[in-house]
Amino acid sequence: MLLRTTIDTEQVPAAERFGMWLDLVARTASPLRIRTEHAHDFAARAEIIELGPIQVVNYRYPSLEGVRTPRLGRESAPEIYTLALTVNGDGAASQAGRSSVLGPEEFIFYDGSRPHGVRHLGDDDGREPARSVVAIIPHAALPLPPDRLAPLLGGRMSGTEGIGALLAQFLLQVARHPEQYHAADAARLGTVGLDLASTMLGRHLTVEDTVPTEVRRRALVTQVRAYLQRHLGDATLSPQVVADAHHVSLRTLHRLFEAEESTVASYIRELRLARCRHDLADPGLRGQSIQTIAARWGFPDKAHFSRAFRKAHGVGPQTWRAAQAEGAARKINPTASTVNPGGAD
Repeated sequence: MLLRTTIDTEQVPAAERFGMWLDLVARTASPLRIRTEHAHDFAARAEIIELGPIQVVNYRYPSLEGVRTPRLGRESAPEIYTLALTVNGDGAASQAGRSSVLGPEEFIFYDGSRPHGVRHLGDDDGREPARSVVAIIPHAALPLPPDRLAPLLGGRMSGTEGIGALLAQFLLQVARHPEQYHAADAARLGTVGLDLASTMLGRHLTVEDTVPTEVRRRALVTQVRAYLQRHLGDATLSPQVVADAHHVSLRTLHRLFEAEESTVASYIRELRLARCRHDLADPGLRGQSIQTIAARWGFPDKAHFSRAFRKAHGVGPQTWRAAQAEGAARKINPTASTVNPGGAD
């Protein structure tokens, strides 16, 4: 599982909770002067996930206002950027003379080393906790020069469309389900998050060329893969359809996957076969025919699916399905008979 540190203020007496939270903010982001009506009993929680070059923090806290004053900036200037996604509640932020009002599924971007202000209210006029997922990015890790990023400070960006939507989905998935990943995945996941953040910021600056070519390539590959996962069941899905959806030429798309040591068509086929294998092994789907499952994942032709499955796995789908059922039965009844792998399909 990914390395995760959980800070829960409800583990200490009510009178100590707000101070505990101030210490946490100072350590993970940057020291702020925070005001809240809940200082007497500040029930809050933060889960900090280490992803190689970046940190992802899943926050839940009562309504609050925070200000990083010039004095605090002189005392401590952590060289970090913060890209915060509002998950629940409404908020506002300001930096470098720019102010933004935020709603759910919107990002705010600011430089933790410079003065700024933030406000976050939970639902129902602050009675429900506010929630956010934050990517903390060291200045040195972001491949964009600080002077070019200045126009984005204190500005909001959508988390529901384009690269912003993909970045939001990535952060939420990692923040909510860190147990689904191995510790060895952390550095790679951090690179994916950093690539997506860099590309989103570059596009909002309308100077995407300032983003290194390899970063843009990896971000586009991530975007294409997410698109393929969402459209696997569409039998008309093809390399040309994928290229058109991402406003690139077919040749560019093929070059992307050459670097991944694959082809677009083979990647689609492998994803579809993986989904079919999963469903064929699912005891809850044994009442569904093989043809129904194959068609669900983009194989409308039964004979074509059988050939593709046999080529990939050495046996046909019916034999493979029976073997999975037999394996499950043998766990329950060790004396159960084995399936003949040479059976007809």
